[in-house]
Amino acid sequence: MNSMIVRRELGDFLRSRRERLTPEQVGLPSTGRRRTPGLRREEVAVLAGVGVTWYTWLEQGRTINVSMQVITAIGRVLRLDDGESRHLSRLAGMQRIEPEIVTCDPELLTAFQPVLDKLDPYPACLQTPLFSVIAYNKTYRHLFTDMDVIPVADRNCAVKFFTESSWRDRFVDVDVVATRMVARMRAAVSTGPSGSEAALVIGRLLDRSDEFARLWRRHDVLLRHDEVKRVDNPLVGRLSLSFVSSQVVETGHRMTIMTPADDQTRERLERLHSAASRSDDRPAL
Repeated sequence: MNSMIVRRELGDFLRSRRERLTPEQVGLPSTGRRRTPGLRREEVAVLAGVGVTWYTWLEQGRTINVSMQVITAIGRVLRLDDGESRHLSRLAGMQRIEPEIVTCDPELLTAFQPVLDKLDPYPACLQTPLFSVIAYNKTYRHLFTDMDVIPVADRNCAVKFFTESSWRDRFVDVDVVATRMVARMRAAVSTGPSGSEAALVIGRLLDRSDEFARLWRRHDVLLRHDEVKRVDNPLVGRLSLSFVSSQVVETGHRMTIMTPADDQTRERLERLHSAASRSDDRPAL
């Protein structure tokens, strides 16, 4: 990822975590009403044992030397949980950032499409960390809508969710899905999506969705992708699906498999796959 983007993300994240704390929470005396919310930069610097100027430069995204010891101290002052601490470490360059996502070439599709197809009737797809869908099997094709009719460049689940009610309405727990999706995208920004994809996807969402912009400003991060979602499928009804994801080490893509969380969903996935199998053959991606 572009180093300038990472430094900006680091500064924004530190500021958002600083602004959610009060002096009382970190053992400082209250000084009355403040012009800005949360702790001041100098207060964080003193509590973490670093220079005020150095910490200010860190939040401003300047190129400076950072050690794991200092990052740990800052995380402790800001009361970061485990996921937030790992996110901060990655942004600060303390953990290896994976290579940028590259275009999914035909050889990769040739390798993964048979794997995805073998997972039918369980929906499965290959995505980038920012939810751009690269490949999918027959059941996934009809999980939310007919994916084949969506132009390849528009097959992004986050953009669909936040900008199209027909896609969003498929989810039962909309608020939970929205919060977790944005938190996963925040985490993904520190782990290696290409600068071009980040600019395109996140820029589009910030322009078109006030809800996304509000959640993005919270700087919540979520590293795990395992969860249960309830989806109202137009062909077979409600599905309770366990989402399990694993990273493709060579490229950074993510393979997501959706397994039934109950017997009713298992039976309905069989019916959905049968309906998908009767549809026209998939056009080449």
